[in-house]
This record gives sequence, C-alpha cells and structure tokens, in this order.
Amino acid sequence: MTVDPILFNPPARPSRPPAPPPAEARPPVELTIDGTAVSVPAGSTILDACRAQGIDTPTLCYADNLSPVNVCRVCVVEVAGSRVLVPACSRPVEAGMDVRTDSERVRHSRKMVLEFLGSSVDVSLAGPAQPDGSIGAYMERYGADPTRYGPPAATAEAGERDAHVAGHHHVPSGDEAAHAATVAQPVTVDNDLYVRDYSKCILCYKCVEACGEDAQNTFAIAVAGRGFDTRISTEQAVPLPESACVYCGNCIGVCPTGALMFRSEYEMREAGTWDEGAQTVTETICPYCGVGCAVDLHVQDNTIVKVTSPLDSSVTDGHLCIKGRFGFQFVQNRPAE
Repeated sequence: MTVDPILFNPPARPSRPPAPPPAEARPPVELTIDGTAVSVPAGSTILDACRAQGIDTPTLCYADNLSPVNVCRVCVVEVAGSRVLVPACSRPVEAGMDVRTDSERVRHSRKMVLEFLGSSVDVSLAGPAQPDGSIGAYMERYGADPTRYGPPAATAEAGERDAHVAGHHHVPSGDEAAHAATVAQPVTVDNDLYVRDYSKCILCYKCVEACGEDAQNTFAIAVAGRGFDTRISTEQAVPLPESACVYCGNCIGVCPTGALMFRSEYEMREAGTWDEGAQTVTETICPYCGVGCAVDLHVQDNTIVKVTSPLDSSVTDGHLCIKGRFGFQFVQNRPAE
C-alpha cells in the first residue's frame, strides 16, 4: 500500500486568504451626459458616470460605504423625459439616457437647497464626506446667498427642540417673522468620547444609517419630529449614556458637517489649537482583536487626536468598534522623561 506523500509533507500554508473568484464583467450602458457620449458598466449610478467623466457633482448625504437615502437633494440632475429632477447618487443609468448636470433648472435647485441649509444650519465646516468646509465652494459656484432670508433667529434652549410636538406649527409674526428660523442650540456634551452639535446637523441621515442596518445594527438613534422640527434623537430623547448607544463612533466617521465630533477634536477647535496641516496620519492595524481592522492614526504634537478607518478597507468599510476608534488613550501614558 502506497501512502500519499502529502500526509507527511503537507504544502505550505498560504500567506494570505485566498481571493474571491473574479466578478463577471458587467455589460456597458451607453448614455449622454452634457452632450457627451458616455459608456459605464450596468448598475452604475448617474453619480458614478459623472465622476468617471470628471464632473464635480456636489453631494452631502451620499457616502461610499452607506446606502443612498436621497435626502440632501444637492446632487440632482436633469434627465430628458423625467418630470422632476432626479438624485444622481441613487438613480441607475439607463441605455439612451440624456443627462444634464449644469442646466439652469439644476443650478437653481442646487442654489435653493444650499441657501435653505445655510440660512438654518451652521454649515461652516460642512463638506461632501467630512467636515472640511468645502461646501463654501459650492455656495460660491451656485451663487447661494443664505443671508437674504434675514438674520438668524435666537438660539434655542437646551432640550427645547426635543420638546416640540411634531406637526404643531404657528404662523410667525412680528419680530419672529423677520428672522430666519434656525436649528441653533447648545452643544450636547454628555460623555467623554464625542460631542453632538446639532446646530450643524443638516439631516443627511448618515449617522442613522451607520448606527442601523448599514454598519452597527444598534439603532440607538433615529429621525424624530416633522418638518422643521425634524431632528436626530435617541429613543424618547434620553441622554446618550442612557440609550442603546455602544459608542462605536461610526456616526462620527460618516458625519460631513461636524455635528458629531471626537471630544478631543472639539476641545482643540474650541481652544484654537486644532491644525490639520500640522497633523500626520499613520496607517496601522487595530491591536485589540484578531479581525485586523485598518486604522489611521491622526497625530498632532506627538499626540493621537482621533482615529479613522479608510473607506476602501475590505475589512472595515470605514467602520470601527469602540476599542478601535476610541481606545488609544493608553498610548499617551508614556513614562516621564
């Protein structure tokens, strides 16, 4: 009887997990964007097609690692034959589609959306993917002037907006009618890890998606209220430490306006010491467990000030747990020299 040599000399273990089988190539779809013939793979969105052509399409509620929810409406484009403007971030391309991304109708719609946001929300830090203030360039491009709605109304008291009864509104008069309604309110600091500044919230729903089915499946936060009283809230508006929040921080990772922010970053911004130009980013692996999550350490003055994860990581898709995102303080406990 001959014994198979492999029993005594097994092959070397692979250095990395086997790659998945190659995906089948998707058939091309032909369409026209701003008069130019374009070919993109089937299943692509209009936004994908625009980006492939180098067309800068503004977005606020879209994220590569979340399902599109179509709420910000700044990415709308005009499609021939469609009665209404369509959201580029979620509308799949179709053969023969004729898309216009910079028509007068599109520009007017984007201008109005940006003006409404700018008149009611603090968008000083807002950007398409992260709080970098780049929304200002879109304001300038479309000639948006939020100040034409009047000076902002007074800041609400803490908890005032949470106490509003949904759907109960009154017609403003007198001094109230002369001011632009805003969501301005005090910053909520009820834990040691991150702060909530809902005066910067544009209701992009990204935090709700990240807390829900797209990432964490915790469902600690949701959309409450109606109309202008719509807001992001915990169940029954309880303080965050009393909610179902597990402090993974994935809501912070997708917030594009700075409404949700590392407490360390918030305190440094308040002190005027936050300087991204002086920061270095080190790519490494989270040391806490065997999953191997990719993390980026943002360091300023030899101190880790925040931790993120790259969106293109096949392990994390940009999401982390509480240890990976916030468990870095031990690094700062260096022996005294």
